[in-house]
Amino acid sequence: MALNATQEATTGEIPATHELPRLSLAKVFAMTFGFFGVNMAFSLQSSQMGRIFQTIGADPTKLGFFFILPPLAGMVVQPLIGKYSDRTWNRFGRRMPYLLIGAPIAAIVMILLPNAGSFGFGYGSLAALLFGAFTILFMDLSSNVCMQPFKMIIGDMVNEDQKDLAWSWQQSFSNLGGVVATIAPFVLTIFGVANIAPKGQVPATVKWAFYIGAAVLLLTSLYTILSVKEYEPTTYARYHQMNENQLKTKQPSLWSLVKKAPKAFWEVSFVQLFAWFAFQYLWTYSTGAIAANVWHTSDPTSAGYQAAGNWYGILTCVQSIAAVVWGMLILSRTRPNQRKLWYRIGLGMGGVGFIAVFMIHSQWLLILPFCLIGISYLTMQTQAFSLFTEALDGTNEGAYMGLFNCGICLPQIIASVASFALFPFVGKSMPAMIFVGGVALLLGVLAVSVIHPVLSDKTSAINN
Repeated sequence: MALNATQEATTGEIPATHELPRLSLAKVFAMTFGFFGVNMAFSLQSSQMGRIFQTIGADPTKLGFFFILPPLAGMVVQPLIGKYSDRTWNRFGRRMPYLLIGAPIAAIVMILLPNAGSFGFGYGSLAALLFGAFTILFMDLSSNVCMQPFKMIIGDMVNEDQKDLAWSWQQSFSNLGGVVATIAPFVLTIFGVANIAPKGQVPATVKWAFYIGAAVLLLTSLYTILSVKEYEPTTYARYHQMNENQLKTKQPSLWSLVKKAPKAFWEVSFVQLFAWFAFQYLWTYSTGAIAANVWHTSDPTSAGYQAAGNWYGILTCVQSIAAVVWGMLILSRTRPNQRKLWYRIGLGMGGVGFIAVFMIHSQWLLILPFCLIGISYLTMQTQAFSLFTEALDGTNEGAYMGLFNCGICLPQIIASVASFALFPFVGKSMPAMIFVGGVALLLGVLAVSVIHPVLSDKTSAINN
């Protein structure tokens, strides 16, 4: 019988099996729960970033500039973390040392970001906007340092039979973190925390939401660091059917790895071009779109606009709950040969949800499309990573996971740059930008046809 990771660490024995073992649910939980805290950071960033920058005086037509920075940071950081962690083997582990560094830095920056308008720079001043821009850049840099270890340990330690379970759990915990993060300003308002502030300053509800998020990020990251014992080189090599010397040889450059990337890298990344293009517009324009459609205002200093910001937090919470339910009931049971089917279904539901947001003018009816959007968001991440990682062989896995993240970040950059032309073209209508995102997701449904999954091909060959 194969030894589990804890037994290997305590006995020093080398497992006889050449396949990754089946992990206990407690072990899978420890590997995936930390995403709860990581996504609190990303959810606060995505749900409140547009609100923060418009509150401190950013021109709505120039919001794309600020939204270029986070994905740009991800494109730089995640491949580097993956590349260097592939050769990091010390007493703290292989991936965990980077989490030890990233989590405290991310927490500090989370405290600074909502205070961008509180240092006396002045409403709409260049100093205030630059402070916010650099803070969001460093927040994304540090958050990406935290994110990568959680993704890479699944590829390192989870077998194919449990991979859909692990990815769906990770994304479900991610969405639960999003629930807490995005509902926080609304709940704090109910408890009497001020949801309005002097012109140019971010309300206290948003500040305290970020403070809470910073604390949770630290605690959940610490739990994973203390609970997960990574495989040492000999065990890792045996499980991945590698020669241990392969782990010690000089690593190829990132460019060399890109040129030798498996087909799945390019095929799934092509689909992600449409998916993440769409979600960039959701994050950028949702507060403004809801304010325009429901509260009939475009003034970021008005009570109506701030109420729309809080309601978008609630809708993001609804989105996250729908994603968790979908992940636990459906995606955790997905078989490898069903991944393309669920990918299509998820993107299609998201496209319908986006277009419905454009059309709906009722506060409460918006709950329905955001349920569809939540299902789409979870599905497109779970199935994309499952389809890609099934094509990897364990060599340079961290570097490839980091490079694969470029397929998430690049579409966001493209969307932000395109917004400079698209936003004026649609009459500077934020609801119309959400509609554009919906069309992109529906195109993504068609794009799934280019993917040729490794395991599905093998299954078909066996059945024939």
